[in-house]
Amino acid sequence: MASGLKKSLGAIVAIITILVIWQLWQIMQIPAVPEGIACGNGRIEAVQTDISTKISGRVESIVVQEGDLVDAGQVVATIETNQLRAQLLRAQADVAIAQSLVASAQATIAQTKAQQLLAEQELARSQELVKKQLSSKEDYDTKVSQLTVAKANVAAAQATLVSKQRSVDASKANVTEVQTQIDDATLFSPSKGRILYRLAEPGEVIGSGGKVLTLLNLNDIYMEVFLPATQVQRISIGAPARIKLDAVDIVIPATVSFVSPESQFTPKTVETASEREKLMFRVKVRIPQALVRDHIEMVKTGVRGVAYIQLTPLPNETIPPWPSFLEKLPQESLSKTTETL
Repeated sequence: MASGLKKSLGAIVAIITILVIWQLWQIMQIPAVPEGIACGNGRIEAVQTDISTKISGRVESIVVQEGDLVDAGQVVATIETNQLRAQLLRAQADVAIAQSLVASAQATIAQTKAQQLLAEQELARSQELVKKQLSSKEDYDTKVSQLTVAKANVAAAQATLVSKQRSVDASKANVTEVQTQIDDATLFSPSKGRILYRLAEPGEVIGSGGKVLTLLNLNDIYMEVFLPATQVQRISIGAPARIKLDAVDIVIPATVSFVSPESQFTPKTVETASEREKLMFRVKVRIPQALVRDHIEMVKTGVRGVAYIQLTPLPNETIPPWPSFLEKLPQESLSKTTETL
């Protein structure tokens, strides 16, 4: 029993010793950072965009797979539109009917105007006959009444034409609405990126706003780090930065694009220099779009690394140069070593 206990304790001590040695070795591997440069660990991230449908219906097809690289405007999925196309035919027929009613109203106006002209001519003749005492006053009054009725008929026919024209406009608007819904049944990629998730499959019925795909927008690649207030107050938007990845020995140039105005508790996944640094500020370091576009096929998110940021120098201080391990590599070297990005 005593011998077994000693062996167990010896094994535990050996494991603890190995862990301590490994941690010390890890610390020794971290290059010294000069004064005036802040650093924090993080991982390469990208903005996620959900590609959703505006109309409800059955998913007809999804033409991309998880991991596929897609361009902005590329078709990625379609929703069935059989019912909508039937509605479109009915709406187009309503337009044709409304247009025929407009033609009928225009013909009615021409007819009533002709009747008005005839009534005006008969009234003029009756007026001359009355002056010559060849016609009675009663006949003249009848002609006046007929002209008034003819003018009222013209006004009514013109009002009917306006109503029929508005019916045409309403029918055309209905056609446009249905056609817009048909157009919305084709889903496009909003930006260049990589398909992260397929959230629906062909044959599934989804409602309006239903998510079909999740896209990683590779036009916006960044790393978030958490830094203490003593360093954040010396970080400005646009400040030069460097990102050094754990997986490969390369340095990626970047700039500070966001500094949180409020502090927060340090996330569990973030390592800090001191346990006392519980409240930290989130800082986003963004990789230039031109650099991302040049190596878009090799860009991948989730790779861990460390971001280094140049702090604004204090009075009587100068901007510290980047240490040798953070010097920007030549473009050809970068293109060969970003395969694990």
